[in-house]
Amino acid sequence: MILIGESLNVISKKIGRAFKERDPKPIQEEALLQQSKGMDYIDINLGPAKKEGHELMPWVVKTVQEVVPEIPLALDTSNIEAIEAALKVYKPTRQPPLINSIMARPERYQRMIPVARDSGADFIALMWGPEGLPRDENERAALCVDLLYHANEAGIPNEKIWVDGIVTPVNIQQPQAVSLLNFQAMLPEIAPGAKSTCGLSNISNGPPGHLRPILNQTYMVMLQKYGMYSVIADPLDDQLIAIAKGKRPDIVDLIYRVMDGETPDLASLSKEMQHYVKTVNVILGKTLYSDSWLEV
Repeated sequence: MILIGESLNVISKKIGRAFKERDPKPIQEEALLQQSKGMDYIDINLGPAKKEGHELMPWVVKTVQEVVPEIPLALDTSNIEAIEAALKVYKPTRQPPLINSIMARPERYQRMIPVARDSGADFIALMWGPEGLPRDENERAALCVDLLYHANEAGIPNEKIWVDGIVTPVNIQQPQAVSLLNFQAMLPEIAPGAKSTCGLSNISNGPPGHLRPILNQTYMVMLQKYGMYSVIADPLDDQLIAIAKGKRPDIVDLIYRVMDGETPDLASLSKEMQHYVKTVNVILGKTLYSDSWLEV
C-alpha cells in the first residue's frame, strides 16, 4: 500500500502557524519525520488558501524539497492558482507530483485538467459531483466515467489518475463505507489502469480518539482487499504503517477471512485480533455503530 502522509496540514496549530509566519523549521521537521516513518508521498494541505495561496504553496514546496528532495509531494488545496504556482517551482522527484484534487464537477475539471496535462502531474480524481457526495457506488461510477473521459480526451491516460471515491465517517454514514468498497471493486472495469486513493482517516472522523487507529487500520485492509492502491493517512500510526508495508500478514489474513464470511471463535483470539474482527463487522454494518463496540 502506498502511503501519503496527511499531517503537513493547515489544521494543525503548529503547522498552521508555521505556514502563516513562513517559519520553515516546523515544516521541515514534519517532512523529515514523515520520511523517517516511510511515507511514500507527503501531502501539503493548505485548505482553501484563498488569499495568499498562490505565494504560500510554492514557498512550502521549496521549503519541503530542501530537506526531502526525493519524496514526491501531493499539492492539496482548492486554490487552482496556488497549485499552478507550486508546479512551476517543483523540482523533479522519483514520481510526478500529485494534484489533490480535481472534483467531478465541470467548473473544476475544465480548468484543472489542462493544468495537470501541461505540467505532467498526476492527479486525484475526487468523486464529488454537482450534487455533492454520491449516494452509492453507481453514482460514484457515473462520476468516475465522466471525469476520466474528459481527462482522456485532453490527453491524460488513466495511469496518471488516482480515483478517490470519498471516505465518510462510519459513525454517521455507516452504509457509505460499504458503498465505497463496492465502488472500489468496480474500478478496474470502469477505469482500467487507473490508480486509487482516499482520505483514510475520514472513516474515524468523529469517534473518540482511542478508536481512531483501529478503524483506520481495519478499513485500510478492507479497501486493500478490493484493490485500493494508496491511502492518505496518519504518519504517526506505526501499526498502520506496519500493516501497509506487509509486516502484519496475520492481521490482513484475519480481516480478509471475516470479509469472506468466516466467523472466528473470538475466545480463541487475542484481544488485539478480537478488536479487528469486531471492527470489520461494524464497518460492514453487521453491528450497529456505537462508541463501545470493542467492549461488546
